[in-house]
Amino acid sequence: MRSPTEFDAVPVVDVSGLFSDDPARQAKVAEELGAAARDVGFLYVTGHNVPQHLYDGVLAAAKGFFAQPMETKMASYIGKSRNHRGYVPEGEEGFGSGPKDKKEAFDLSIDLPDDPDYLAGNPMLGPNQWPDFPGFSEAVKDYYDATFAFGRVLMRGFAMALGEPADVFDGFLVKPPSQLRLIHYPFNEEAEDRMGFGAHTDFECFTLLRSTAPGLEVMNGAGQWIDSPPLDGAYTVNIGDMLELMTNGEFVATSHRVRKVKEERYSFPLFFNLDYHAEVKPLPRFVRAGETPRPALLAGEHLYAQTIKAFAYLKERLARGEIQMPGYADEAAATFGREAKTAQG
Repeated sequence: MRSPTEFDAVPVVDVSGLFSDDPARQAKVAEELGAAARDVGFLYVTGHNVPQHLYDGVLAAAKGFFAQPMETKMASYIGKSRNHRGYVPEGEEGFGSGPKDKKEAFDLSIDLPDDPDYLAGNPMLGPNQWPDFPGFSEAVKDYYDATFAFGRVLMRGFAMALGEPADVFDGFLVKPPSQLRLIHYPFNEEAEDRMGFGAHTDFECFTLLRSTAPGLEVMNGAGQWIDSPPLDGAYTVNIGDMLELMTNGEFVATSHRVRKVKEERYSFPLFFNLDYHAEVKPLPRFVRAGETPRPALLAGEHLYAQTIKAFAYLKERLARGEIQMPGYADEAAATFGREAKTAQG
């Protein structure tokens, strides 16, 4: 197995064995998942059992929605929501102080219109803000449900890769704010083959991505950017902050970015998370004797804090005193994405 500083391609893992009743097949997949998580932090996943027609359906729905006039799309503007759901126009989102990326998006999650946490003011749980567009909510819900259900299976595989019982995380997956983003990168004649959406790690356990065109790049330990184009029929999966924290840094939340390309591109990441109030901390098996483990976080608070930092409408609410940053220590979040710290250029 190559070391983290040498990988030049994203590995492919067939996870069909996770659907088997054969413990040996399950264990083999878990071993491969663990190797990819430790050495690369990214992998292509095949054998997931999510029907192709669901992906085709969400792609058609996204194309139809984003083709509408801006005034129509802004009727479901994310700034009208108090639990971060809806349309994200170009320029709304950005990491750091660099130029905004040329893209638009639609953000949603598990639909909980009457949930008591939402009614009590939880900032990441509650109802989706569905646009008035024929067939949109149905196609998106079907894709979300199937992809999230597969995420539960994959989470069991990662649990086994951690040396834990397969069902160890099931109790923390009651109603997680696992977000699905429908992202549209329009054709951009002026685009140059250079960095676009800034280097970052994902805030959750892992991400399940389907996309229509190249553009995603993954950083290896030497600070080199490795192309990760879509693999037909596969999910691109990357380890997020919460799995890195659980393993005290042994699993890698690899930094990645989206390169600027002229080609129109659609991207559908589902960020698989634990329940909002789930406490995440290093598992005892990953803490060496005498070592100080990384500080614990609440999964939802980490997500909410990083979301505030990335979205203009939330920054404005924060500045007006309408919302507050979660109370966890920022230095805990700053430890993620250690691969990024070796980046050159």
